Amino acid sequence: MTTADRVYSRLVTRSDDAEHELPEPVRRDLPRNGLRLVAANTLQSSGDQTVNASTVLTWLFHVLGVPAALVGLLVPIRESGSMLPQAFLTPLVVRVRRRKWVFVTGAAVQAVSVAVMAAIAALGHGTAAGVGILAALVVFSLGRCLCSIASKDVQGRTIPSGERGQIVGLATSAAGLVAITLGVLIRMLGGEDLDHTALAILLAVGALLWALSASVYSRVREPAGEARDADEPESVAEAPASDESSPSWFADAARLFREDATFRKFISVRGLLLVSSLSPPFIVTMSIASGTGALAGLGGFILASGVASLIGGRIFGRMADRSSRLLMAGAATAASIVAVALVLIESIPGFDGGSLLGAAVFVGAYFLLTLLHSGVRVGRKTYVVDVAEGDTRTAYVAVGNTMMGVILLVVGGVSSALAAVSVDWALVFLAVLGLIGAASAVSMPEVSRGAQASGSNPTTS
Repeated sequence: MTTADRVYSRLVTRSDDAEHELPEPVRRDLPRNGLRLVAANTLQSSGDQTVNASTVLTWLFHVLGVPAALVGLLVPIRESGSMLPQAFLTPLVVRVRRRKWVFVTGAAVQAVSVAVMAAIAALGHGTAAGVGILAALVVFSLGRCLCSIASKDVQGRTIPSGERGQIVGLATSAAGLVAITLGVLIRMLGGEDLDHTALAILLAVGALLWALSASVYSRVREPAGEARDADEPESVAEAPASDESSPSWFADAARLFREDATFRKFISVRGLLLVSSLSPPFIVTMSIASGTGALAGLGGFILASGVASLIGGRIFGRMADRSSRLLMAGAATAASIVAVALVLIESIPGFDGGSLLGAAVFVGAYFLLTLLHSGVRVGRKTYVVDVAEGDTRTAYVAVGNTMMGVILLVVGGVSSALAAVSVDWALVFLAVLGLIGAASAVSMPEVSRGAQASGSNPTTS
């Protein structure tokens, strides 16, 4: 047994039956590929912490004197910008036989983009600096988009079902440890007094992390898939095609959503499970309005996020391999309960957010929602890898993320409008969506090997 075999076996609960279904060359490379995927994804997730739109970039805009109107564009550009282009880029991606090179390209684009942000942070100021960073963020999101499309295919080709969730979970936990270290360092250096030079150095470190991620990912031994020729009709999935090719990817995406019941169910559920991702900023807003100062430091935000990732990654990874749909349902239900409970507690007469107990309530709710978001995220990623194969999986990821980009803008717009009236209403709105989504997730088809092995009856949609 090689060293890679021993390390991989200690980190991952292996599925002998699933591994024996792999081609012999893929099975032989499994331990090395698994460890490389964990390392590359850890580096990528750690880099994400250095350019977090809700914390680091928002703090940087404040330091640089960027107008508040531009601050509100950070999260929509980062999240939707990495989702909306996916359906348009998929025709290019499916022509690449080894999808790892798509990921490497995306990581390199992100590294360059963050390096540009670091230069602007060091030298720029005011509106011009804000516009420059937003432009770099658009390019960054494009690289993130490429990584998102390719990573599911590479994992599906190299890691057997039953171990994929653990790979995602290990990377999430490792990145959480990095975030904790980063948060502690920032707090020690004065989290509330960081200047533009310190933030520029932080972004430069992020650029280095993405470059290292690209280097590690390039060493993954991925079996070559079938590539489409440039003159082939493009199809978003391996569904029966008509004699005439679709005139556009809009038509292909609409056909996939209309004809593929499993895909339609997955997108509908995913669109409802935004409570854990969109609620945390509202909690910060609510805490500031209530007089809480405990969340004011940048290091505190990163520290809380890191602890949640560290705890949730490994636990949720194993749960996802047992049943990713039930993990999504359970985590979303819990997140909705946390949001509603916070609204009720904050509404109690005499509640003081500036007190130690009040601060603990807000910090605890922020931590729990971040933790539960890890569960929803790991479950979602594992489900989409397990539910489809080959180019169908690529289509699920690409078209699904494009649709989610639109859904995110709509749900985010509605919740922001409600927050303008009352943050409480925004949290209740997201909680109701989460509960509906959790109920729908239970009825999704069961695709996890762990649940099938234990004798669970798959639910059909």
